[in-house]
Amino acid sequence: MKIAVTGKGGVGKTTLSAVLSHLFSADGRRVIAVDADPDANLAQALGIKASEMEKIRPIADMPELIEERTGAKPGSLGGIFKLNPRVDDIPEEIGYRFNGIILLVAGRSKAAASGCYCPENVLLRRLLKHLVVERQEVVIVDMEAGIEHLTRGTAEAVDAFIVVVEPGQRSIQTANTVKEMAKGLGVKHVFVVANKVRSNDDISFLMDHIKDMEFLGAIRFSQSVMDADVRGDSPFNAASDVVEEIGSIKKKLVELVNQ
Repeated sequence: MKIAVTGKGGVGKTTLSAVLSHLFSADGRRVIAVDADPDANLAQALGIKASEMEKIRPIADMPELIEERTGAKPGSLGGIFKLNPRVDDIPEEIGYRFNGIILLVAGRSKAAASGCYCPENVLLRRLLKHLVVERQEVVIVDMEAGIEHLTRGTAEAVDAFIVVVEPGQRSIQTANTVKEMAKGLGVKHVFVVANKVRSNDDISFLMDHIKDMEFLGAIRFSQSVMDADVRGDSPFNAASDVVEEIGSIKKKLVELVNQ
């Protein structure tokens, strides 16, 4: 199962990514969780202690690794470097292990953010393709509000592209934009998860405005999640109601993808 999770900033995609990672791990599956959002928060959402998070280096901030694998220094433009660098050993060598999950933090430089063919961006895209296309683990990618990290070959191999939405026009607009971009790259399954839902009216509102995407389920607004964030705790440990709801979403997701 290869899952990409996206949505407008603040909708709760990192919470969904973290809880799904724990649930698949609890099933005995090997899980690789990738934080591909420049505003990296997945480590905290997984429940990794602050003292341990300081030890986790984003791959884009590893100039020695980037130069070793691509043959060029980070930030260099227009030079000659490998477009297909070796990445198969990176999860085991660099990934942070936590409760049966390997966490990789991508990071992204200003140059890479422009979508350029700079060495660090090439390395990150090659790593993501390796994880999605060539690995056997469950891979869950917490992405930013878009699909900039995906190339066609990677997108076509994603089993489930989940867009997290909350009640509101801006969130819906982002979801519909992402849906069109994802389908343009050959993503087979684009799903929606509603988060921070306070009533059935919220769900009805979202269903009326979300077009051509399968609805996986809703996560009710939870004060427990908010409190866990303040404490730096994982919602998996602190919000049993949310874990139960995401468990139902996971079950439906697996059934639909395996049809």
